[in-house]
Amino acid sequence: MPGKNGGRKPTLDDYLERRVVLDTQGPLLYIGQLVAYDERGYWLDDADVHDRDEGHSTKEKYINDAYLLERSGARTMNRRRVFVERTAIVSLSALDDVIAEGPTGDPDRWMV
Repeated sequence: MPGKNGGRKPTLDDYLERRVVLDTQGPLLYIGQLVAYDERGYWLDDADVHDRDEGHSTKEKYINDAYLLERSGARTMNRRRVFVERTAIVSLSALDDVIAEGPTGDPDRWMV
């Protein structure tokens, strides 16, 4: 079954101008709009740089909460633009591809 990209091989271009999550092996997590990338790294606009060591939530909880905020029309940002070194990143995903747990618009349902 073809995915969102019509069966062709996915590329980073599929993520341009989308809100993405850049995960690192360390405590840092980046969420923002991917506006450019090259062999050195990624440029994010309207970004949220989160250091797990300075907060009380796991990365997965923080991503889940960011997804739910985005769905509600709000978002957390602490950088207008940030450059992230490619070597620091272990995964990249679209924020709207997150499968979240939590409340939906219907108070009798929760997301899976």
